[in-house]
Amino acid sequence: MKIYLDNAATTRLDKEVFKEMEPYFFDGFANPSSAHGPGREARRALEKARATIAGLLGADPSEILFTSGGTEADNIAICSAIRGSGIRLAVTTPFEHHAVLNTLRSLEKNGEIELVYLMHDERGNISLKHLESILAFNSRAFVSVMHGNNEIGNLHDIAEIGTLCRKYNALFHSDTVQTMGHYEFDLRSLPVDFITGSAHKFNGPKGVGFLYSGSRTTVLPLISGGGQESGRRAGTENVAGILGLAKALEIACRDLHEDRDRILRLKKEMIAGLRKGIPGISFNGSSADLDDSLYTVLSVSLPPLPEMAAALSYLDSNQICASGGSACSAHSGHGSHVLKALAYDFERTAIRFSFGKYNTSDEIAYTVARLSDLYQNARLKDLPLAV
Repeated sequence: MKIYLDNAATTRLDKEVFKEMEPYFFDGFANPSSAHGPGREARRALEKARATIAGLLGADPSEILFTSGGTEADNIAICSAIRGSGIRLAVTTPFEHHAVLNTLRSLEKNGEIELVYLMHDERGNISLKHLESILAFNSRAFVSVMHGNNEIGNLHDIAEIGTLCRKYNALFHSDTVQTMGHYEFDLRSLPVDFITGSAHKFNGPKGVGFLYSGSRTTVLPLISGGGQESGRRAGTENVAGILGLAKALEIACRDLHEDRDRILRLKKEMIAGLRKGIPGISFNGSSADLDDSLYTVLSVSLPPLPEMAAALSYLDSNQICASGGSACSAHSGHGSHVLKALAYDFERTAIRFSFGKYNTSDEIAYTVARLSDLYQNARLKDLPLAV
């Protein structure tokens, strides 16, 4: 039995989504920029997908730009806002995804911007008073604050942040990759200039995403090439992937309330079970706050075992898939920058469990039992477990 609890890294493709995509790998494979009949049919399908996504988000189809995923979308938003508007001050948090942080740091290194990080508390909650003080006493700024943190689950009030940005004429970008398909968005009323989505985070295909850019923005292409996406993103569009993206978002929005309620119950069961089974356990950020965190993410801080990797290795040997932070942090080999920003005690083992619509209560019970067994056995063997 393989238990997959790493849905913040990627999700399983929905069969309904694959069914939507399949014809465009074979019969509908034509280039949507071609003038012949099959090309026009591919173009119609692509623009229908764009209209579907825009309709689900309360946007205009012209405001939806297709990309290869969230990383590219974040890069386009950041570089377009700063270079297109001549902005010299950028404001962000130390908890952002590397797609945001590394892009901003590169612009800072090149001398294009001054980069300021928002103050935060010990749980990673940012200070909006600090944000307002920055915006009030500086020239026009660019602000990038993610909606939901992929590692510690903190949710940020992007409506309030956006309102502050509008008050001081700042451009506001929010990385919404973890919340897209899991929360409702109405861009007719939400004061954001850029948001991003990546299909594989809500049971769509990998390698396709989108950028929403509002009416106050200018989008500059990152690469030169053809005139695809109205000249904003060169390269032949991934028609099958785009149709999968639209279908996955449609399904996610259709089932949002039902999926959220069920997944939230699973998260609640895991929190209760781990607290009962492992003395000294704690939770990182706001992830254990059921009312104020991503319902899909739980970041656990475990008492030390003799080997730091023992807990994750043990879970893996028991066919349970979880992560020590974000998948991107694990790949970098440098550990979690999010936990480092929280001054995390790395003597303790951090595990991120992230839930999806295919998880079950039995899987949660099994995972809790195995992890509790690990710590109970360590105690029986008189191994030191600091709490």
